[in-house]
Order: sequence, then C-alpha cells, then structure tokens
Amino acid sequence: MITYYTDGSASPNPGPGGFAVIKNGQPWLIGGEAEPVETTNIRMEGMALFAALKDAAGQNCEICSDSEFWINVLNKWAPNWEANGWVKKGGIKNLDIVKPLYAEYQASKAKLTWVRGHVGTELNELADEWANRAREQKVRGISSVTG
Repeated sequence: MITYYTDGSASPNPGPGGFAVIKNGQPWLIGGEAEPVETTNIRMEGMALFAALKDAAGQNCEICSDSEFWINVLNKWAPNWEANGWVKKGGIKNLDIVKPLYAEYQASKAKLTWVRGHVGTELNELADEWANRAREQKVRGISSVTG
C-alpha cells in the first residue's frame, strides 16, 4: 500500500502558497496555485490532498495529513453539502477545490489519517519543509520533485 504525507503552506496567510506530497517517505510532488494569486494554507492543504489522490490513481493508499479541516470536509461535511446541492448557509469556502477533491476521494481507495502537525513526526515535517520550498520557489500547478 502507498503511504502519502501531505502539507500546505501560505506565508503570510493569505499570501504566496505551496504544497507538497511525500510518497513512501520521499518528496514526490510540489505545487501551488496555477496563477500567481494570494492563497491560504487551507487551500494549499486541499490541493495537496487532491494531488496525492490523483497520484494514487485508485490504488489502495493511506494519506496522512495534519489538516483536520480537510479530513472533516471529506468524511463529514461534503456528503451533506452534496446532498443539498452544494449549498449551505453562509456558503462553502473553497468550493472550487471541495467538489473535485470530494469526487476524487469518493472514487479512491484512500484511507485518510490525521496526524498532529509540528510535533516532530518525521514525514509530516518533511511535507511541511517541501510545502515551504514550493511556496518560496513560486511553483505553479503541480511538479514532480524527481524531475
């Protein structure tokens, strides 16, 4: 089974952003918004999850994320939002990410695991380091780390 660690970064928040995907212990994918716009760490976390799901291409995998928010979106909130026509009182932030991410997750064989961030978990720290690199390098779209 494939194991992924994902993370997102924006500094300041909102501001320039980046994300990273660590696959089986190795930096694998980095990315950012397609256009040079201000973004948030929440958006980058969601984009990292999406990139990992796309990379897994339906294979069994575990995706470890320190974003409890996105795990709740996919497992708790999106099913109700979808059933209600993607409408909720006050609106749904980042709906442009939520809808495709939820569809990709539903079609996947992924297990989502929450890990506490910034407590020394080696691969979570590695994902954070590479997400910051992606932000600093102003990566647009998704790029392979391996070339």
